[in-house]
Amino acid sequence: MEKYLTEINYDKLIEKALKQVVVEALKIVEKQGLPGDHHFYIAFRTDHPGVKMDEVLKNRYPREMTIVLQNQFSDLMVGQTAFSVTLRFSRVPYTLEIPFAAVTYFGDPSVRFGISFGSEIDSNTPEDAPRAEPHNADIVSIDSFRKKGNA
Repeated sequence: MEKYLTEINYDKLIEKALKQVVVEALKIVEKQGLPGDHHFYIAFRTDHPGVKMDEVLKNRYPREMTIVLQNQFSDLMVGQTAFSVTLRFSRVPYTLEIPFAAVTYFGDPSVRFGISFGSEIDSNTPEDAPRAEPHNADIVSIDSFRKKGNA
C-alpha cells in the first residue's frame, strides 16, 4: 500500500532537481569532454555509503574531499545514481565512484556557477584537496569562490 504524504517538502524537491543539473553536466562531459574553459569542483562526503575509493585517499580525507575535473581525468562514467572517474593524485591514478547523494558541492568557476547541497564543506578541504594534474589554471578555492557571492 502506498503511503500518502502529509506535506510536500519543497526543499527536497529543489535539491533533487538541482542534483539533476550535476548529472546532466557530467553526461555532457562523458560524451564529449569539457567544452571551452569549463571545469568542475566537486565536493563529496567520503563517508557516505556507496562511495568507493582507495584506502590511501579515504584515510587522508575521512569525511569530505574536493576533486577537480579539468585537464587530466579519464574513464568518466555517469550512471543513474552515481558517477565514476579516474584522477591522478601525486601522479598515481585512482578511480573514485561517487553516488550523487554524496555530493555536497558542484561548481564551474569558468561561468561563476555553484550549487551547495546538504552539509557544509569542511574548511580545510579545498586548500588540502588533491588536484587533477597538471593544473595550468589559477585555482580559486571553493570558500573564496563562495565569499565573492558567485555561488
